[in-house]
Amino acid sequence: MSTKKKLTHFGLALLPVIALGACTVAPPSGPSVVAMPGQGKSFPQFQQDDANCRNYAQSNMGDTGQAAAAAQQNANTTAVAGTLIGAAAGAALGSLSGNVGAGAAIGAGAGLLGGASVAGNNTQAAADSLQRRYDVTYAQCMVGNGETIQQGPAPGGYGGPPPGYYPGPGPY
Repeated sequence: MSTKKKLTHFGLALLPVIALGACTVAPPSGPSVVAMPGQGKSFPQFQQDDANCRNYAQSNMGDTGQAAAAAQQNANTTAVAGTLIGAAAGAALGSLSGNVGAGAAIGAGAGLLGGASVAGNNTQAAADSLQRRYDVTYAQCMVGNGETIQQGPAPGGYGGPPPGYYPGPGPY
């Protein structure tokens, strides 16, 4: 294999690691719930309550930098573990065909992709958790100040016909 091809393969193998480095847990920049002025509240009062509640929610988040660092460390560890497990499995399978090196390389690549994928999901879950904490604190503050929070639609689904429903007789 030429040096250029080896460098290309090496660069492609590092792509998930580079992409994983871009996965960081950022603190929420604002609420993801919709607040509306409460009954009898003027818009300037609502704006003031909104600003106060955003500050309150942000201050109650604690040290999000520490949570972000922990999530990033977890993501890196997961990617490395996936690579090592994939390399070991690939080497084991490669030994069956007499090509341990190629099996280890292929396994490491697959393990890196899998580990990076799992790590990305874990990072997203950590970001979602921070956003939920922010939203709850913000919503409690807004309601406590007399504002209202709009509820999303209730989860729906088809659960079959309502109780007591009996289809009529068939065609005559």
